[in-house]
Amino acid sequence: MKILVFGKDGQLGKAFKNLFDAFPPSQNIEVQYAGRDDCDLSNEKALNSYLEQVAPNLIINAAAYTAVDLAQTNEELAFAINTHAPELMAAYATSHGASLLHYSTDYVFDGQKQVAYIESDPRNPLSVYGKSKAAGEEAIEKVFAKQSASRYAILRTSWVYGEGANFIRTILRLAKERDQLRVIHDQLGVPTNAQWLAQTSLDLVFDDQFQLKPFPSGIYHAVPNGETSWHGMASLAVKVATDCGVDLTVKPDSILPILAAEYPLPAPRPQNSRLDNSKLRLLIESEGDMTKLQHLNTSWEESVRTYIAQLAQKNLI
Repeated sequence: MKILVFGKDGQLGKAFKNLFDAFPPSQNIEVQYAGRDDCDLSNEKALNSYLEQVAPNLIINAAAYTAVDLAQTNEELAFAINTHAPELMAAYATSHGASLLHYSTDYVFDGQKQVAYIESDPRNPLSVYGKSKAAGEEAIEKVFAKQSASRYAILRTSWVYGEGANFIRTILRLAKERDQLRVIHDQLGVPTNAQWLAQTSLDLVFDDQFQLKPFPSGIYHAVPNGETSWHGMASLAVKVATDCGVDLTVKPDSILPILAAEYPLPAPRPQNSRLDNSKLRLLIESEGDMTKLQHLNTSWEESVRTYIAQLAQKNLI
């Protein structure tokens, strides 16, 4: 079996490599990782040629144009990578009997809902980035609607952190440099560990023998349990790092909550980014695998604590 992972240099791409490297060597699995230097996703000819060359049985699209603010003035590139490239991957998958895992975002919603979003809620993105990701979802659905042999999963997630630059590491860096931080508290979401997300993805599509299994095609919200604000995540990060013995200037009570309106950015963000993971949880429950269910039911707080403890252990804070 051949697996092709796009986005090898991103947080999720690196998380997949960690998992696949841990697969038993006896498994007949070949994994190819592609970054920007390997394949330009904005180039239709290059992408189609690369797919034909690798001939994957499973495509994992962990790549995206994620510069939310820059997308406001780079609309063409954002749509090329976030909409047209996934459409081409879907077309390859359906014509070659392959499966597709694609990652999307809470930014496909406008954030006006008062409770967590479910998969069937209508898309209404606020930013160019959100619009390009929503259009990517729609393109994949349209391609796969023409046939039923291949399978796909669009995994919506939010506030991802992992190996690389992210909100938590920025907060901890600033917490060493300053004695006070101001962090937005009126935007709600679910912090998602990239390693957790990669494992959740494989739990969806692989059986216990490390082989692809049948799974219901569609959109799934893939986030841990719970919810918080950016301020809540920052406060927990500082507390955990301090408990791990990291010398920080900022104390948890020196992180001041502010309104999003006090920190204007070029691209609008949804106020409510909470995603309901019930659909995915019910599917895993129906399979009766308690290990997978226990993993899925991890809380965002537990994931953040584990992540920061690992950073501290490796002297990365």
